[in-house]
Amino acid sequence: MPGSRPPKIRPKPVAEWDASIAALAGDPNSPGGGTLNVFGTLANHPQLLKRWLVFGNHVLFKNSLSDRARELVILRTGWNCSSPYEWGQHIVIGRAVGITDDEVRAIADGPNAPSWADPERALLQAADELHTHSCIADATWSLLVEHLDDEQLLDLVFTVGQYHLVAMALNSCRVERDDGVDAASLPFPVHPDEQ
Repeated sequence: MPGSRPPKIRPKPVAEWDASIAALAGDPNSPGGGTLNVFGTLANHPQLLKRWLVFGNHVLFKNSLSDRARELVILRTGWNCSSPYEWGQHIVIGRAVGITDDEVRAIADGPNAPSWADPERALLQAADELHTHSCIADATWSLLVEHLDDEQLLDLVFTVGQYHLVAMALNSCRVERDDGVDAASLPFPVHPDEQ
């Protein structure tokens, strides 16, 4: 992670995890092939980790938004929240669902970047409005309903909200990016401690 400040809460080594969450340890598909630092950090509070994962798994794996739409709004939220961990982790996930590095740069530029088609511009605009005003403006909502059904609209709001919560935890605990998360040549948000 940029800067030299250590985590405020150190990730708990898997060998020290509570038995009730031990099955969560080590995802061989994660960058670096091990336990993600966010999970290691939350392993310091096993009950919180177990309950948070239920909702987090819905947002990440059972979301009614397309994988691409989900990652666009998560990346924009990570950028808006100045969360290098969230941004870097979801660049990896975004690439896996077809988001290009040029699109990642455009996400950093925001909804007014010229490369966005109207449906994607509306998603990014919604993420910005939720970040700034905690509400999607009527004009943006009108654009979204042309492309999204009610379930997708709800998942959009809850996805942005979930990743705001995650960014708050990541930034506050100063969670370090995982091994293998490299976004060389891409913009990276500045961690609040580094500003």
